[in-house]
Amino acid sequence: MQIVHAPHLPVRPEWLALRDEPVLEPALAIVDAHHHLWDRQTGRYLADEFGNDVASGHRVVSTVYVQCRSMLRHDGPEAMKPVGEVEFANGIAAMFASGAYGPARCCEAIVGGADLTLGAELDAVLEAMLQISGGRLRGIRNPLAWHASPDVSSSPVTPPCDRMASPVFRQGVRALGRFGLSLDAWVYHTQLDDLYDLARAAEHVSVVIDHFGGPLGVGPHAGQRPAVHAEWKQKLARLASLPNTRIKLGGAGMNVFGFDFAARELPPSSGELAFAWRPYFEVCVELFGANRCMFESNFPVDKGMFSYGVLWNAFKRLASAMSADEKAALFSRTAAATYRLAIPGDNT
Repeated sequence: MQIVHAPHLPVRPEWLALRDEPVLEPALAIVDAHHHLWDRQTGRYLADEFGNDVASGHRVVSTVYVQCRSMLRHDGPEAMKPVGEVEFANGIAAMFASGAYGPARCCEAIVGGADLTLGAELDAVLEAMLQISGGRLRGIRNPLAWHASPDVSSSPVTPPCDRMASPVFRQGVRALGRFGLSLDAWVYHTQLDDLYDLARAAEHVSVVIDHFGGPLGVGPHAGQRPAVHAEWKQKLARLASLPNTRIKLGGAGMNVFGFDFAARELPPSSGELAFAWRPYFEVCVELFGANRCMFESNFPVDKGMFSYGVLWNAFKRLASAMSADEKAALFSRTAAATYRLAIPGDNT
C-alpha cells in the first residue's frame, strides 16, 4: 500500500485483523487518557465502534474524550457552537454509564473546544459547557499545531502561527484556572518553546502536552530522526521543569511522526511498536516522572496503523521494567489525578 500524506490514515479492518495477540497483563486498570468520537464522511466511530475496541480484552475502566470538532451545533451564536460537542460527549458518557456497553466508564471526563480567544464572551461559553456536561467537563483544547511546511499537517484546522503568544489567547488560558479546567495542547516539537512560554504564563493552569510532544518525522524532518530527537528532548526538558505540565504518551500512529507501519503487508506487532517508541517513552518518563505521564490511545486517529489491543500491549511492553506503582501511574493514576476521576478498587 502506498501511503499518501493526509492528517489521518484510513482504517482498514481486514488489514488490522491480520494481527492478533493475546492480551498482556489483563488485570491492569487502564484509563484511556485521550480519544475521539465522530461520524464523518471518512468514517464512523461512535459508541458501538469504540465499545468494541474497549472490549478487546484490556481492562479499560474509564476514558477521556478530547475535542475534535465533532457534533458542533448547527445553529446559534458561533461562540456557542462547540457546546454541542460537549453535549454529544456527555450523551455518549450516559450510554456507557448505563452498563449496556460494558463496564468501562467511557467519556467520564470531557475536554471541550471553547474558543480561548473570545475575551469577555468566554466565561458564558465555559459556564454553558460545564452545565451541559453533567459535571464531566475537565479541560479545553484549541487547535495549536502549526508548521511552515505544507507537508506537515495533522488537523483540518490550522491556527495562526503566533496563537500561543497572543495576549487574548493567554488571557483565555488563564481563565481556565478560575473554572478548574486544564489545557490540552497538541503542538509539534518545533513549537515546544512557545508552549513553555505559555505554560509559564499560566502557572495556575494544568497544561497537558498531547502525543509525546509531537516529534516530527515528515516534511523537512523526514529522515532526520536523531536530530529531531535531540531537539525535541532539549525543548521538552524545559517544559518538564514547570510543575503545572503533564504529558500524554501516544499519538504516534499519526502520519506526522513518520513511521511507515501502515505501508507494510502486515500490521505491526506490539513488540515492533514498543521498539520504535521506546526512545520517546524513556525520555518522557525520565523528564516528567511516571506520576506526570499517562498513556493514550488517540483512537480512532491512530487506528489506521494498529488495533486497540495491540496498542495497549505495546504500552505494557514499554512499561514492563517499571515498578507496580509506576505502572499504575502510567496506565491510570496520572490520568485520574489530572482529570479528577475515580479508579475502581484504587484506594490510594
